[in-house]
Amino acid sequence: MPAKHGWVKWVVVIGFAGVVLVASKLVTFVVDTTEYTVVTQFGRPVRIILEPGLHWKLPEPVQTVQRYDNRLQVYEAGQVEFLTRDKKSVVSDYYGSWRVKDPLEFMKTVKDKVGAEARLSDVFSSALGVQFGRFDLADLVNTDAGKMKLHDLLAQVTQDCKQKAAGYGIEVVNVEMRTLNFPEKNRLSVFRRMKAERERIARKYRSEGSEEAAKIRAEAKKEQTQILSEAEKKAEIVKGEGDAEAIRIYAQAFQKDPEFYKFIRTLAAYEKIIDDKTTIVLPADSDLLRLPGAGQPTPAKQDPAKTKEMSK
Repeated sequence: MPAKHGWVKWVVVIGFAGVVLVASKLVTFVVDTTEYTVVTQFGRPVRIILEPGLHWKLPEPVQTVQRYDNRLQVYEAGQVEFLTRDKKSVVSDYYGSWRVKDPLEFMKTVKDKVGAEARLSDVFSSALGVQFGRFDLADLVNTDAGKMKLHDLLAQVTQDCKQKAAGYGIEVVNVEMRTLNFPEKNRLSVFRRMKAERERIARKYRSEGSEEAAKIRAEAKKEQTQILSEAEKKAEIVKGEGDAEAIRIYAQAFQKDPEFYKFIRTLAAYEKIIDDKTTIVLPADSDLLRLPGAGQPTPAKQDPAKTKEMSK
């Protein structure tokens, strides 16, 4: 009997512990760091819990816990067509990041993530449509970074979306754009216009380059002419001074020994005009033959009258 009473005692203890555990599950709940919770009583919100930890509530169905993810969410919009201020159609692939800021307002207005993204789709597309209508296409697509205003457009879109989404208990963090393109039906014509525009700019640059090259060449030619003229002038001066000095030296040498000077000059003339392939025909009384003919009898000069008589 005592053993039987001990077994019953343990059954009662375990049963009581189970009841306590089940009851605790019904009246307690844990809030994670990644979520906000709203406690509702018969569908009406009675408590908002923003901090993680263990909390108490009445068992269901009296009180129910609604959980909402408080982490950053990303809404993927896909490609949407817009119209710019200059009536150009563009296709934008954009996305927006958001998070739950006010879980009570979120629960009342959109209920869950699906409802939130349905509202955000309208908010994002309407804000982008308004802002695209304030800018020309050249403000959004341009090779000059100073003229690009796409960043200003996105900043204004983010600001507008924050104001509109706040009414749904949502905080919009930012709106970004992956691609900005033209509709398929307009793309080829736009590319042709872009190509023609780039060719026009290229021709302009080539023309300006050719004109500038011609100016540079003309300036270089002018400078070359001036440099050569100045160099020739200096060369003539130096040459004249050299000739004058040579004449002075020749004169001094001639004055000291005229015969020796004449001898040296004759030898110099030989060096210039005679080599191993030179054949010269000169009269016998030429000054150039004076040195080679030195020591030989000079033929007597005949009287012209006698020569005439002999010919008769």
